[in-house]
Amino acid sequence: MDLDLTDEQRAVRELARKFADEYIVPVARENDVQERFPGDIIEHMGELGLLGGPVPVEYGGAGLDYIGHALVTEEIGKACSSVRTTISVQISLVELSLARWGTEEQKRRYLPALCRGKLLGCFALTEPNAGSDPAGMETTAVADGDHWVLNGHKIWISNGGVAGLAIVFAQTDKSKGHRGIGAFLVDRATAGFSTRDMHGKLGLRASNTGELFFEDCRIPKDQVLGTVGAGFQVAMSALDNGRYSVAAGCVGICQGCAEASVRYAKERQQFGRAIGSFQLVQDLVARMLVDTEAARLLVFRAGHLKNRGLRCTREISMAKYFASEAAVRCALDAIQVHGSYGYSNEFPVERYLRDAKVATIYEGTSQIQKLLIASHDLGIRAFA
Repeated sequence: MDLDLTDEQRAVRELARKFADEYIVPVARENDVQERFPGDIIEHMGELGLLGGPVPVEYGGAGLDYIGHALVTEEIGKACSSVRTTISVQISLVELSLARWGTEEQKRRYLPALCRGKLLGCFALTEPNAGSDPAGMETTAVADGDHWVLNGHKIWISNGGVAGLAIVFAQTDKSKGHRGIGAFLVDRATAGFSTRDMHGKLGLRASNTGELFFEDCRIPKDQVLGTVGAGFQVAMSALDNGRYSVAAGCVGICQGCAEASVRYAKERQQFGRAIGSFQLVQDLVARMLVDTEAARLLVFRAGHLKNRGLRCTREISMAKYFASEAAVRCALDAIQVHGSYGYSNEFPVERYLRDAKVATIYEGTSQIQKLLIASHDLGIRAFA
């Protein structure tokens, strides 16, 4: 694996960094306080091609490799995890799922608008009684002539209240367990489909999170993504992509914590000198720097395998597990470096902590990642 970035990778990283510094960072604090979804920022990213990710150019994507995709995600994650969450869902869960599993007509219909930011998407898998165990979902899809009729309830769906397109997972035959799950493309205007925004979150306050409701929602049969019964495969492949982008975003949090702490430790004076000269402060900074580099290398390793078209669920789980836990550690250490100021939103580190914690929960908890990693090498399934 060559760790030297290509000219294209450096260029797209610089584009994302400049965009984040100019448009995201100045409003991140206020958007967090007001729980304001930055729709204008997302649309502007689409105009610049920053929502195209690894989607092929022929469908309106940017055609990035996965290292380039990670670099963009890291820069956005350093600026604001709410924006990073929005684009991770848009690109990794929705666009890449359509690119892999969609029919030619589905790809032509949805991908160009998604990549331009003219259409937002969401990924509706989680339910009140089905989180880590998606096979236990209760949302149903019943065949009725040339339609499927959906009934059920989804919860904790990022972009759920603003998306014009939802990839919805439903059970078509409960007797088949996870082999009966189907994935359905549901347009917001579809009768029987409604949403409700969720508030009061610890972090990611500027991202949209919603509940989705389906009441006799009729979906044409040509709106199935993949094949009926292959929904579990669609979901698992999407989660591999999603976890990869979560890991990359967490590298951004780690980097942001380290940079903020270095700046503050060089400026803050106590006992007549900069606190950065104190050994225990240097210990905190060193831990952040090591966590950042280690997390980034795990992401690059997974990206290298993805670029080669190899299955890398184990390596992605390692990256997601380590990077998310590292982001929490870095944020805690950064707050400690900042002292009382770190406990207020005058500095970004308290927001980094609130935003980092959810990365250890969504798209597979840290505990689920450890089970996936260990089960792979043990050859013993952790799940019934």
